[in-house]
Amino acid sequence: MTIRGARRTDTKLSDGRDLIYYDPADAAVRVPLEDTRGLPAPKPQVDLRIDPLTGDTITYATHRNTRTYLPPADQCPLCASKPGNPTEIPDHDYNVAVFENRFPSFAGPGRAEVVCFTSDHDQSFTNLSQGQARLVVETWADRTAELSARPDVEHVFPFENRGREIGVTLSHPHGQIYAYPFLPPRMRTLLDRAREHQTVAGSNLFADILATERRQGTRVIAENSTWTAFVPEAARWPVEVHLYPHRQVADISELSGPERDDFTQLYLDVLRRLDGLYGDPLPYIAAWHQAPVRVDRELGYLHLEVLSIRRAADKIKYLAGSESGMGAFISDTRPEDVAETLRKVGS
Repeated sequence: MTIRGARRTDTKLSDGRDLIYYDPADAAVRVPLEDTRGLPAPKPQVDLRIDPLTGDTITYATHRNTRTYLPPADQCPLCASKPGNPTEIPDHDYNVAVFENRFPSFAGPGRAEVVCFTSDHDQSFTNLSQGQARLVVETWADRTAELSARPDVEHVFPFENRGREIGVTLSHPHGQIYAYPFLPPRMRTLLDRAREHQTVAGSNLFADILATERRQGTRVIAENSTWTAFVPEAARWPVEVHLYPHRQVADISELSGPERDDFTQLYLDVLRRLDGLYGDPLPYIAAWHQAPVRVDRELGYLHLEVLSIRRAADKIKYLAGSESGMGAFISDTRPEDVAETLRKVGS
């Protein structure tokens, strides 16, 4: 199947889970190899409960406690299969691959997927070529559109965790997509603020934030014709960068071809600046903020938030008493100083 900017090939793993390959649009038609592992059908144990104090949905996925944890490189389940080492991806090579998580956080209502950015175990998103990173963007767009069409999904959240300090359990370059069967707390908070702003100011909160950052310029790191990257005025994390398109769109699937090109260029630039901050790969979380699938969609504004808990070359920001107990963040770094440093890193 050919989608915009990519060729998609659907197949199944031996336990019935979906596996999807994404190749360049001009690539040869892929004939997927069979998964010979003979895995039993997955039986995830997922329980959703509402916290009566906050209204937040808490997910209990006890089967995940047995998931694969930091295996040696020659036993990585996200690498392409080799003789004697069958993996989650039966083919001997791939560009981008997506499969249902074997240890999902959501099952039944909702869905959890793994997105492998490349078959090269020793790569990172930072060092992907422009074309390979652009293929990942096409993958995110296609998965967002398909998952958003499911009746049991309320919000689609693509993200990447990088670095052991963040809690990564597989070192292969990959991300995940959570298709939540509910609206997550962070999104509920943002939309509440956006609704208040719309009532008072008559305009979109996110668009106004972007306009302010571009006008002031003191926290802008880099920009191109359709995207701007900046450190937010009230950043919570020691290193935090937001990437906004100049045009309000609800999700990745609504981006035009040129906007996807420009995002890829700017994101790779930002990631390289982050890795240059302390002279080694920065642990980070990259979190896509997309509009909800159904409710308040007009209030949303697609953007990507990249954050790191490293507050100095040899120090980590831990969420201690104030942050964990009261949700009141106290930062060791000033947003304007972080922005200036990141601008210099790329100069």
